[in-house]
Amino acid sequence: MQNKYHQTLQNAGIRPSLQRIAIYAYMCEHPVHPDVETVYDDLYPIYPTLSKTTVYNTLKLFEENKIVRSIKIEDDKLRFDADMSEHVHFKCTKCGKIFDIPMNQDLEGYSLPKGFETSKIQLNLWGLCPDCSQKK
Repeated sequence: MQNKYHQTLQNAGIRPSLQRIAIYAYMCEHPVHPDVETVYDDLYPIYPTLSKTTVYNTLKLFEENKIVRSIKIEDDKLRFDADMSEHVHFKCTKCGKIFDIPMNQDLEGYSLPKGFETSKIQLNLWGLCPDCSQKK
């Protein structure tokens, strides 16, 4: 599996160091939309030379090379997502979990004025997830 992550980094033009592979593997294997602190806290016991700065800089490098995206669904945290498919994010206001919701690729009825080009669409939804809505 590590070989797959190594190859993905290389294909994106990123030198696949041990820490970069570990961070990318974590992102792919833990699709919970973690923030920098979560990635650091989970990987530090395995990689004691890892720093929060390295995690942040690595995730920004991944974002620049389009293998992760940042999401802003909370006022105080920047989270990251390795799922690069088109989808929206749903945050449960009760349990705090963030879910990926597939997005309809048909954007009919959505049009930009002439001369505008879309490079990123980010849509966030808030409400109750199925587990929390049943616990009312």
